[in-house]
Amino acid sequence: MRHYRLTLSCPDRPGIIAAVSAFIAAHGGTIGESASHSEPDTRHFFMRQEILAASLPFGADGFRERFSAIASGFNMQWNISDSAQKKRMVMLASKQDHCLADLLYRWRSKEFDFDIPCVISNHEDLRSLAEWHGIPYIHVPLGPENKPAGHVKILDLCRQHKADAIVLARYMQILPDAFCAAYPNRIINIHHGLLPAFVGARPYHQAFERGVKQIGATCHYVTAELDAGPIIEQDVIRVDHSEAVEDLIRLGRDVEKTVLSRGVRYHVEDRVLVHGERTVVFR
Repeated sequence: MRHYRLTLSCPDRPGIIAAVSAFIAAHGGTIGESASHSEPDTRHFFMRQEILAASLPFGADGFRERFSAIASGFNMQWNISDSAQKKRMVMLASKQDHCLADLLYRWRSKEFDFDIPCVISNHEDLRSLAEWHGIPYIHVPLGPENKPAGHVKILDLCRQHKADAIVLARYMQILPDAFCAAYPNRIINIHHGLLPAFVGARPYHQAFERGVKQIGATCHYVTAELDAGPIIEQDVIRVDHSEAVEDLIRLGRDVEKTVLSRGVRYHVEDRVLVHGERTVVFR
């Protein structure tokens, strides 16, 4: 059913839940899902609620207008979104197809609601995959001589396609600082390693050399600092001494696509609240 998603964070103090619930109840609203979290060390409060749209006498704009006084009184950072307005997720990919193929399958099967206006890549390898799904594929070559200009073009394409967020589905390029700044907490990356360990290139090789007993993948928001953005989701799989680097890579692919799909889902459903370098994720 169509619903509005209210997300908020603010300094913790008594009465926040009561004030929000009383506001919704006063307008006849029905809360379909509710979650909250308080961090005792920082004394910060986080909340996410799903409110049935049909139960309110006004839309999202009317909610914003009426709720702003309460939000101001508690010094809230908050947002209200409409589930009927699908987020537009531009996909960036390179040559490896497992993460992109998994997301395209979930999109086609309507496993969770989002739109993919286009796939952008620095290679031609995945064109047939995207176009089989009926999604425009845009090739932007990135060589040593034109990489800055190429990323300017990609950023412009994301804006032209009105991207709400950008997904790096094993896009094996480092985004420039200006690109990251244009979409704060809206660029979602999958790193084929369990951050903060094994940052950068060839994390499976790094893991093999250290003789780890489990490998993992990390979905995180992209910042100017490489592989250091707020973490959305992680998972692991156990390995042992009998497995070569190629085995770690093969096993890791399954973890990567699962972790990325979860991270994208959490973002699409407004389940991720960023606070500094940390996230609160209401699963």
